[in-house]
Amino acid sequence: MTDAPLIAIVDDTREIRTLLQEAMEDAGFQTVCFASATMFEQSMRSLAPQVCIVDLGLPDRDGLSLVNKLSSETDAAIMIISGRTALPDRIAGLELGADDYVTKPFELAEVVTRVKVLLRRRKTQETDTAVSDIRLGPWTVNLDRHVLMSETGETKRLSYAEVKILELFTGAPNRLITRERLLDHLREDGSEAYDRAIDVRISRLRNKLGDDPVNPTIIKTIYGAGYIFIANLT
Repeated sequence: MTDAPLIAIVDDTREIRTLLQEAMEDAGFQTVCFASATMFEQSMRSLAPQVCIVDLGLPDRDGLSLVNKLSSETDAAIMIISGRTALPDRIAGLELGADDYVTKPFELAEVVTRVKVLLRRRKTQETDTAVSDIRLGPWTVNLDRHVLMSETGETKRLSYAEVKILELFTGAPNRLITRERLLDHLREDGSEAYDRAIDVRISRLRNKLGDDPVNPTIIKTIYGAGYIFIANLT
């Protein structure tokens, strides 16, 4: 059992923690549970969970800030489970780095299946090294590790969605990628994706790459149509 993936569950409701813990362990996973963001953060240095399940309504602070921290500082896949069902909340969670968003009430079987999808995704990324390092201006993009590395040693984390977008762009340079194709690409493995979220994801990716949307050198917007990846790949 020691080789089983570790799933971290962060939810302030004991009953939900117990239900999720039992379902994950029945599926063969190891689990560790926390009732607050603070308790989880105190243990982060000694833990290396493959998946973190995070409730947004935590008692000590909004779960979105924890999601953002996890996305920036760890390699874990992140699943939000929340009673917030409004589209802006779902978009905010995904844009801050979550890989999946499940609303309450939920079916345990679905949550277990979604965790398995996240783990399968992770395994594929670790074993698929066909295109790993890409040079974009001052940055080296490592798609396997989800990081940007500068010539000075600075690193920036990339979300799963940002890596998926870069994979699509670098596979079709100087060609129009429509918004519909981007959405289909993000949804192909069951991921959540919304039309309004595309612009936000592109904006975040541009910011990380230092690409000016007015005078772009990497991602050019074709208004009403989509985007073109115009960078020279080295």
